[in-house]
Amino acid sequence: MSRISRLPSSLIRAAACTGVAALALTACGSGSGSGTASTGSGSVKVGLITKTDTNPFFVKMKEGAEKAAKEDGAQLSTAAGKFDGDNAGQVTAIENMVAAGVKGILITPSDSKAIVPAIQKARAKGVVVIALDTPTEPESAVDALFATDNLKAGQLIGEYAKAAMKGKTAKIAALDLAPGVSVGVQRHNGFLKGFGATDKDVVCAQDTGGDQAKGQTAMENCLQKAPGINVVYTINEPAALGAYTALKAKGREKDVLIVSVDGGCTGTQAVKDGKIAATSQQYPLKMAAEGVKAVVTYAKDGKKASGYTDTGVTLITDKAQDGVTSKDTAYGLDNCWG
Repeated sequence: MSRISRLPSSLIRAAACTGVAALALTACGSGSGSGTASTGSGSVKVGLITKTDTNPFFVKMKEGAEKAAKEDGAQLSTAAGKFDGDNAGQVTAIENMVAAGVKGILITPSDSKAIVPAIQKARAKGVVVIALDTPTEPESAVDALFATDNLKAGQLIGEYAKAAMKGKTAKIAALDLAPGVSVGVQRHNGFLKGFGATDKDVVCAQDTGGDQAKGQTAMENCLQKAPGINVVYTINEPAALGAYTALKAKGREKDVLIVSVDGGCTGTQAVKDGKIAATSQQYPLKMAAEGVKAVVTYAKDGKKASGYTDTGVTLITDKAQDGVTSKDTAYGLDNCWG
């Protein structure tokens, strides 16, 4: 998901490897500190395709893949969409990687349904395909999925928000992702489940694309529609920060509870600063590292990863609520990304 923050120089170098042509397949040497760890032509070839190469979440994912590839003696090639939602670009990247002889492809699908035919063609040629972060639709279109349990991530912040409201009647605004994107649907539904609510209890719902500026606009629209909003669920922390800006402009930032998902460093700092009440932290580096190791295992002994592997989620807040398990922002900042 989206994150806007200052990146360390090592991660900037990593992101630069994919270059201006975001969809170009890269093969940078491990000494460059960028997109590929290589030990020679005989090593296992692994491909990583992310939604973009600028989003800090995916920069961290790439870093995890690079480290795992280096440890396992694999050759990592990377590609990314020009923008979040660039399915055509991801299809091209899959085709390029298959032609280059990769043994496995790790992918964060921009379009969970539209990418499936390209994945099926790759698997038919003996390439193992593992989804990271975002499941395909159907989930069985890939060999395996390494991801946050997004339903659980939403449920955690829903349970937290319910407890924090302490019996007050909630008027909920939902700042969602986009129609048909599985991650957004799961987080939204998880929040409602945790809160003990339904869509009928949401007084305003707006799509934000996970973007901060769009989150601000969405919150402004919701305040016009339902001025009494007192709980805001957001798909991610940029959307949450946009909502906070809109609320602050109306003098409402202290009486509206904002909860979110992601756990990036900017978002976790916003929890510490009191702008966001709580967030569910996920771990992109772990997703990629486990994905690389699964491809290497397949290459060595033919054993394919299968099914869903939960890479973990932790509720982060400095205002703990009874009955809701959480960790503080000191833990969150030690384990954040971006």
